[in-house]
Amino acid sequence: MNDVKTPSPTPAKSKRPWLLYLLGAACLLAAILWGGWYGMYGRWYASTDNAYVQGDVVQITPQFHGTVVSINADDGELVFAGDTLVVLDPGDSQLALDNAKAHLANVVRKVRGLYSAVSGAKAEIAVRQATLDKARADYQRRRVLTLSHAISKEELAHANNAFLEAQSALDAIEQQYQQTLSLVDNTSLTSHPEVLAAIAALRVAYLDRSRTTIVSPVTGYVAKRKVQLGQRVQPGEALMAVVPLDKVWVEANFTEAQLRDIRIDQPVEIYADVYGKTIRYNGQVQNLGIGTGAAFALLPAQNATGNWIKIVQRVPVRISLTQPEQLISHPLRIGLSMQVNVDLHDRSGALLAQRSPEPLLATDVYLDQLSQSDALIEQIVKANGGDI
Repeated sequence: MNDVKTPSPTPAKSKRPWLLYLLGAACLLAAILWGGWYGMYGRWYASTDNAYVQGDVVQITPQFHGTVVSINADDGELVFAGDTLVVLDPGDSQLALDNAKAHLANVVRKVRGLYSAVSGAKAEIAVRQATLDKARADYQRRRVLTLSHAISKEELAHANNAFLEAQSALDAIEQQYQQTLSLVDNTSLTSHPEVLAAIAALRVAYLDRSRTTIVSPVTGYVAKRKVQLGQRVQPGEALMAVVPLDKVWVEANFTEAQLRDIRIDQPVEIYADVYGKTIRYNGQVQNLGIGTGAAFALLPAQNATGNWIKIVQRVPVRISLTQPEQLISHPLRIGLSMQVNVDLHDRSGALLAQRSPEPLLATDVYLDQLSQSDALIEQIVKANGGDI
């Protein structure tokens, strides 16, 4: 029986080369797309998501000790500049104010008495001068009469004694006048040192009394309330904080390589994680940090010891919001994460900020306190016979 040979099957072609070709083409296309994106867009922008919302946290602290009797604001509430936040028991401060009022009234009357004493001493000097002139004339007349033996020497001695007594009385009143005059010379009632000291003491007592009502220095939202009713507080103790959310800014931390092309006043696109990419904030580079975060850390790195490993440093860049009205419809809060893109097209800006000193944050809620005390001082001075 003849053996029949069966043909061997043809081996299937491998698909691996085609997959490698496709992978290579995809990598090449990706490289071309990335190069095109970087050349047209990427190299003109510096981006980071290591950015957070920052703002002023205005601490509310008492300037006078006392017991809390009222709390008028809580966390998250909006308060305006001048609104009452906390009220302290005014008992002690009111007693001190009443004592200062009485002291000022007493000093005004005392100083008025000094001015009257000066006027009285002037009149007394005139009287004593007249008495001395009369005694001198009597003595001289009797001395002439004594030469002609018209009067006795005893009578001349009496006239001489009267003249010497009048001279001593005049000297005494003139000394008293100079002493009294030295207390009021070159001063008016309200410029007298004792009156000024009493007025200063009254102002201090008035300020202490007004400071039992603690007001908000700025408009903002209350945060970190710690104070409780009945708590005995001391000056400088933190009671709560007020955050003006309309004055927040963004602090973005860029690497050293990114910092190379960043300049002041460059425009910035800002996105908040809380709102996503649909809401864009417009910003501007305000200034670049003076040092890295590690340089100002509580425990700075000691790179000169041990095994050294290079770590890319980051520098904080402050970005201001150029359209504050955006914060009305989409408010930001302290500490929120942000995504920032700095437009690097214009690199003509400065690397270091140059500006004249000016207040970054100011308040005028305390100015009326002294003006109100001035009205009280004028009232007390006039009530006690003085004049401003």
